[in-house]
Amino acid sequence: MIIVIDGPAGSGKSSTAKTIANRINLQYLDSGALYRAVTWLWINAGKPELSKFFDMLTGVHLQVEYIDDVFNVKANGKDLTTQIRSQEVAGHVSEIASLPEIRSFVNRFMKQLVEKGIYIADGRDLGTAVFPGAFLKFYMDASLEERAKRRFRELENNGQEVTFNEVKENLRKRDWKDQSRKSDPLKKADDAILIDTTGKTFDEQITEITKIIEEELNKNIN
Repeated sequence: MIIVIDGPAGSGKSSTAKTIANRINLQYLDSGALYRAVTWLWINAGKPELSKFFDMLTGVHLQVEYIDDVFNVKANGKDLTTQIRSQEVAGHVSEIASLPEIRSFVNRFMKQLVEKGIYIADGRDLGTAVFPGAFLKFYMDASLEERAKRRFRELENNGQEVTFNEVKENLRKRDWKDQSRKSDPLKKADDAILIDTTGKTFDEQITEITKIIEEELNKNIN
C-alpha cells in the first residue's frame, strides 16, 4: 500500500512525509533522493553523453534505508546521502529527472520497493504517473517566497554557502522545468487532496494530513 505526497521543491513534503511515517509507523520513501542520486552519478562520471549514461545505469544497484530521520541512499555500496544534497546536484536534477529513461529506471525501483508494507512517499509525479492507484494522494504547495526561505535554512544548516536569492532563483527555474517537462510534468492529480502550507506551522500541516490518513486507514481496516 502506498500513500503519496506530491508538490514542488521546498513545499515541505519530505519533512512532512518523514514525520508522519514516524508518528504512525509507516515506511518512508523519498523519490526525490533517488533522482538526486542518479544526478550525482551523472555528475561524478564527468557528465557523459546521456546515451552512454543510460548504459551505465544498467550496472547500478540502488539501496535505501530510513534510519533516525535520515533517508540513506547507496549506489553500488557507496553512501551518497550527503553528496546528493549539494547545490550542484540541485542545479541539474530537473534536467536529468525529466528524461524518460531516468524516470523509468527510478520508477521501476520504487514499484519493486513498495510491494510489501505500507509506505508514505513524496515526489512530483507519484500520484499522476508512478502510483495512479495510490491509497491516498496529497498535493502540498506553498508560495515561492516561503519555499525559498525553507530551502535556504536547510542549506545553511547543512553548512552550504549560498545566498537567499540564489536559492529562490534555483527554485523558480526548478518549478518551470518540472511543470513544463514532456515526460510526467509536475501537476496535482485530479483525486489528490490539496494542502497549502503557506502561513501554516509545521505542526498544523502534520496534524491535518495525519488525521486524514488515520481516518482512511481505519475505514479500510473496518
